[in-house]
Amino acid sequence: MADAEDVRAIALALPHVDEIPSEGFDFRVANRGFVWSYPESVPGKRRVIRDDIAVLYVGDEAEKQALLLGEPERFFAPPSYDGWPLVMLRLEKVTKRRLKELITDAWQMRAPEELADAR
Repeated sequence: MADAEDVRAIALALPHVDEIPSEGFDFRVANRGFVWSYPESVPGKRRVIRDDIAVLYVGDEAEKQALLLGEPERFFAPPSYDGWPLVMLRLEKVTKRRLKELITDAWQMRAPEELADAR
């Protein structure tokens, strides 16, 4: 089981990562987001930042669908994220090892080629 502190430790261990001040966590490489807290929207209520759910960049629709269909207990994507290469990850449902893999992959896809190649 992982949590927000695990996200923070993994993300900050990657090169050239900036943490953006927020209610939860928000990490970027070269000003491109790759993992952040889920801003849950409930109709008629104020948006709530959930740090028990991570939004992960996954690159494309095929990868998104593979995660959503292959591991529905871990991943979901609300309709407002249709068309975006992003999935929500329930941190309590993932091991730290798998979390590191997912965050590293997201970083790799968002980092400029010269930074990703230097890793």
